Amino acid sequence: MKKLKVTQVRSIIGRPKVQKLTMAALGIKKMHHSVEVEATPQVLGMIDVVKHLVAVEEI
Repeated sequence: MKKLKVTQVRSIIGRPKVQKLTMAALGIKKMHHSVEVEATPQVLGMIDVVKHLVAVEEI
C-alpha cells in the first residue's frame, strides 16, 4: 500500500466537533505536526473530511 504524509496546516479552533475528532483519529496533535499513514479507503475518507486543514504528500 502507498504511504501518505499528512501535515496540519490550518487550525482546528472553531471547527465542528466531527473535524476535531477526525484530526485526533488521524493522530495529528497540533499545528505543523505530521503523521505517516497507509492509504486505505478508511484513511482516505478521513482525509477527505479535513482536506481543507491538512496538506497531503505521497511517500
